[in-house]
Amino acid sequence: MFDGDSQSSDGGLLLLGTIDRRLRLTDRLAACLTDERDPLKVDHTYTELFRQRVFAVAAGYEDAHDAARTAADPVLKEACGRRAIEGAALASQPTISRFERAQSGRDLVRLARQLEEIVIRRHRKRLGRGVRRVTIDLDPTDDPTHGQQPFSFFNGHYDTHCYLPIFGFLTFDDEPEQHLFLARLRPGNATASRTTRTTLRRVIPLLREAFPKAKIRVRLDGGFANPENLDLLDDMADEYVVGLPGNSRLDEIAEPLMVDARIASEAAGETARFYDEVDYAAKTWSRSRRIVVKAEVTRLEKREPKDNPRFVVTKLPRKDPEQSYDVYCGRGEIENRLKELHHGLGVDRTSCTEFLANQLRVLIAATAYVLFQELRFAARATDLARAQVSTLRERLLKIGARVIESVRRIVLHFPAAYPWAQSWRLIARAVGAT
Repeated sequence: MFDGDSQSSDGGLLLLGTIDRRLRLTDRLAACLTDERDPLKVDHTYTELFRQRVFAVAAGYEDAHDAARTAADPVLKEACGRRAIEGAALASQPTISRFERAQSGRDLVRLARQLEEIVIRRHRKRLGRGVRRVTIDLDPTDDPTHGQQPFSFFNGHYDTHCYLPIFGFLTFDDEPEQHLFLARLRPGNATASRTTRTTLRRVIPLLREAFPKAKIRVRLDGGFANPENLDLLDDMADEYVVGLPGNSRLDEIAEPLMVDARIASEAAGETARFYDEVDYAAKTWSRSRRIVVKAEVTRLEKREPKDNPRFVVTKLPRKDPEQSYDVYCGRGEIENRLKELHHGLGVDRTSCTEFLANQLRVLIAATAYVLFQELRFAARATDLARAQVSTLRERLLKIGARVIESVRRIVLHFPAAYPWAQSWRLIARAVGAT
């Protein structure tokens, strides 16, 4: 029978709760929200509500109505700052829905910028001032919508009605992790340039202050390669590499190299590629810039050879063109981060009828992701060092636990046969969950 009142199926939330208390992440973010309710009639503060949503999303309960089943969970209550057993239940779905719909655009902008600053300060403290390079990656993704949602538009590139959120990540030197710092929901017809310049104008000075010895590198795909963005990058970034859509002039420039690629591919019977660089200026550009050309002919089994010329505009130090192009290809790892946000944290659960409420949901999912990235860092000495969010949740959070509460402490008893107990112990020590 399901009669274990002092038990939880999410005992591992203790880890995320400890990380959150150490960073004061949800405290600092929730402080950006203005609570205009009558204090005498409030049972759940905005800090508690924000934290409840963050931990619920982290545990896999992305929808507000999941609160009907999780509000009495003792570990979730403890993580949210209430006594695990004796404390009152957490908020219900109607309270959470009112909370999501009550936020102003100004408060959400403050929250988003606070997240940026927290992430930068966190890694300044972790790494010190010896960082040699900080790489900024920005990338939009599609968030399909259904029904009459405000600012949902048909997007021809994705062939669907959608929102078009943009996410930003920071990479320090050659570390494998790309740290989320930006999560902004945008209308489905937003151009790739929208929010880019304001974000870079705000974030690059913060990074220079935090890491004065570091070069700032920016990587963007072809949708960002407009004259205004390139001018800004010339002025503010030490290095940049941006995908460049092809055109008749660039195809003409690449043709001699494509001839070599076709000959080599035909002779070897496999894909062939060659690299070169030229100085090029489009008519709308204010100056000439360095262009890396990749001339490629791809061959797949039972298919005809296919020309695949690619172009990148860059301010990287002049080096072998192939090395410069490889720097651009490194941004492909962002796709894995976006998959984690979509499939692991439900960042696309933007089904509310109010746009700002959906923006809050995106920021809640982003906050949960920052906690998971800290958890992954704590797992660096285990076999979970590169695990995806869904794996981290399955192996570290989804643990049956019996909860014992006394006046001064709470004790969780986990199954003796838990298969990842050794890794869990190492990670618990690393985050200070004792």
